[in-house]
Amino acid sequence: MTYTALQMFMENLNNLIYCNHNPLINNNPSILSERPQFQWLYQEFGNMIQTLFIHKHHHLHELQKLRFLKRRFTDAAEEAQDVIDLFLSAHHFRNNIGILRRSDVFKTSLDLEKIMRSIESIKVELMTINMDNMEMDSSSRIDRPKTRSAADAAKTFYTRNPYGTKKPSEEIVVGLDRDAELIRDKLAEDTKQLGIVSIVGMGGLGKTTLATKLFNDRFVVYHFHIRAWATVSQTYIKRDFLIQTLTSSNVRQDLLEASDSQLREKLHKHLMGKRFLIVIDDIWSTEAWDELKLLFPHENTGSRILLTSRLNEVALHAKPHGFVHSLSYLTEERSWELLREKVFHGDECPKSLIKPGMQIAKNCRGLPLSVVVMAGVLAKEVMSKDFWEKIASGVCSYIVSDQKGTMETLALSYHHLPHHLRDCFLYLGGFPEDFRFVVERLIWLWGAEGFIEEVGIRSMEETAKAYLLDLVDRNLVIIAERKFNGDVKACKLHDLVRELCQQKAKEERFFHKIDPPQLFSQPPEVTIAYKQRRLFTNQDITFMNFARPPTPSIRSILCFHQGRCMINKVAKNLRCFALLRVLDLQTCELHYFPQGIAVLVHLRYLAMRYSLGFPSSICNLWCLQTLILKKYRGSINLPRNMSDLVNLRHLWSNAELIIPTTEKPMKLLSISEVRYGDGVDMFGKCFPSIKKLVYVIIPGEECHFELLPSLETLKLRVSGYPKDEPNFRQINHIWFPATLKKLTLERCCLPWSAMSIIQSLPKLEVLKLKEDAFEGTQWNTGEKQFPQLKVLRLEELNIKHWVAYSTSFPCLKRLSVWMCDNLEEIPLEIGEIATLELIETDSWNYSIVESVKRIQEEQHDEGNTELKITVDGMELPTYLSVHEGSESEIEISSPFSSGHH
Repeated sequence: MTYTALQMFMENLNNLIYCNHNPLINNNPSILSERPQFQWLYQEFGNMIQTLFIHKHHHLHELQKLRFLKRRFTDAAEEAQDVIDLFLSAHHFRNNIGILRRSDVFKTSLDLEKIMRSIESIKVELMTINMDNMEMDSSSRIDRPKTRSAADAAKTFYTRNPYGTKKPSEEIVVGLDRDAELIRDKLAEDTKQLGIVSIVGMGGLGKTTLATKLFNDRFVVYHFHIRAWATVSQTYIKRDFLIQTLTSSNVRQDLLEASDSQLREKLHKHLMGKRFLIVIDDIWSTEAWDELKLLFPHENTGSRILLTSRLNEVALHAKPHGFVHSLSYLTEERSWELLREKVFHGDECPKSLIKPGMQIAKNCRGLPLSVVVMAGVLAKEVMSKDFWEKIASGVCSYIVSDQKGTMETLALSYHHLPHHLRDCFLYLGGFPEDFRFVVERLIWLWGAEGFIEEVGIRSMEETAKAYLLDLVDRNLVIIAERKFNGDVKACKLHDLVRELCQQKAKEERFFHKIDPPQLFSQPPEVTIAYKQRRLFTNQDITFMNFARPPTPSIRSILCFHQGRCMINKVAKNLRCFALLRVLDLQTCELHYFPQGIAVLVHLRYLAMRYSLGFPSSICNLWCLQTLILKKYRGSINLPRNMSDLVNLRHLWSNAELIIPTTEKPMKLLSISEVRYGDGVDMFGKCFPSIKKLVYVIIPGEECHFELLPSLETLKLRVSGYPKDEPNFRQINHIWFPATLKKLTLERCCLPWSAMSIIQSLPKLEVLKLKEDAFEGTQWNTGEKQFPQLKVLRLEELNIKHWVAYSTSFPCLKRLSVWMCDNLEEIPLEIGEIATLELIETDSWNYSIVESVKRIQEEQHDEGNTELKITVDGMELPTYLSVHEGSESEIEISSPFSSGHH
């Protein structure tokens, strides 16, 4: 149990003591009578946390004992958590199904005697440690860490520093020419002040290789009077750094005998008045930089410091708003080129090996370290086609098993993670290979698992988003897609990083992963480790054969099996799954609702695909935070008792959710595809905290969204479309709150005159108008501005004339125009917007392509080369070169016919 999990357990104990709105606690005198025991446990655990995790221990000899006691304490806390949750489940089961068949597991009495004994034992040992400390403090014999001799320091340096007394040597470098050119220009630019240039990227991406290439570059050698190289790493020691820097710049006299102050003075004198380049390789902390920067003279000689780091935070700390070069992955072509060079050293590759060799390079997923590892495997074996094809089918396993150093390199990033990020990071390893994490859903899962602690006024979602961005900044998580406003929409893991997650998760008993059996083979028996908390499976859990029943400590099941699933394990085997917090079955086809789910009172996250509807029994799950319901067709009627879901924050579906008037206000923050029969004004009373809403409007309905004081994201679409039906009624009256930041309208058929209401929204940043959002052929933006609008998307509108001015959109960054077949042109004035970065469109409308071409030509004539224009995803110059029929004519054709569209 991590520190964050401990904090969440303490919060749950606090709720059991003081919370009076919880239906399970409120209506059960047996639970209320145990509040004194909960109070005792809360106080004892609070004191232990203060002593073991917060109080600073200054004596080195006690650290090992404390680690052992922390482990014992967290084991006791986990045991207490299980005992209490099983106690609560027992009462919930008895209230809902009346019979307790598992009396050996579900006991209606709370027995904390074993935990009490464990706590008392830990307290006694802590007192022993404290007494030892008092004796040591009063004694004259104080153990202090020995000061390392200069010889020891030198030995450490030469052991750790791969370059020894010589400068970095040339390696085979592929695919870094453009990167090197950009950084070399920055190193040599005509500024006199001491400059900082940084290279960042995940472990194994080639930061040190690129720095070496620059260090040995002929122009760099000529440009700088002095070049020096020092590797910092995680175990930073200033003396080592000084010796490395002096040695690599050819100062070697009397270094081992010199004191730290003498070494610092030598370095300062050596660099004074010279134009120097210092490479600080593999720096991990801002504190290390703050100490190192004091060692160099800050003269106006044009000197430079080149940093490499896995952490964006360190680079930005060293030089706020400075030049930070993020190293990208190799292309498949570059990977193959590097592999070929490493294996054959310039000789020709046999033709029979080219195809499997290219597959091996592709499977390295652009990570140079992986390519180098595989080259080492291939170079030592017989150059046979069969062997290379075998290697191609299992690249990751070879990298992990045959090259321990590769994983150790990546593992440094894991060990450097603060404790609050480790669970979040390891969790990603349970998902399938190449899984695309939708950030919003990932954040909800983290919250349900107990990885996120709400601090101050910051919400759980905001804290979780900050955690994810921290992992991105540490180059452990890759951004797969961004939203229109620049926020991260989806992310992914490199294959080797995923292997690292799985390796560490196995070591720490963090999750159990079950992969599907080989084709035509019987599912193997699954053995679940004792006290296992999480289960990830690609196998149909209906047919999993358990070697023995799992313990009731399992808290999460995430199933990625796709296909029909007649699940009954949850319903029948409550002993296994009674304490579930997370149950994700949304990829499975459920034709019968597993009734056992309704009594899993500890569930916080439930995602499922079910063909019929929403059973009212789900409303018994008072802990539920996230509910995701998927359906093949039709709508879902929600029950009137849904307000019993007192902790529900997110309710999402791919079908229309028809919500009745609820009995009391709920904590919902986001809800999708909702249709509310009693109108939006009542919706505001029932869901006062709503921030994100996808709302289905009934034609003719008046929508008073201004009654939702926290609403930031709103998507509206009309029910009962198409508009040419006899009963269709246009939407005329919509009121929006001033808090709105993102608005999407679809099928609303509003008159363009209603746009003035939207233009006046003070915080609106994203506006998407889709499929007849507005009705009419002309939109004149007028003199009124969209004060904060950054993204504008027009899609499937029947607009013909658009009149706009550069002053209409003073902050616009991105304009998208798709499938607007009748639009004559994008106004030329749009190109004059100073903040505009991108215009994107398709090739369906010849007139639009012509207008964006004119915009680009006009902007180039004005000297604006920063504006990017794409057609069908290709930059305009590339698109024109591919499609032009002559120098003055562009040939536009539909992908579905040979004629002009």
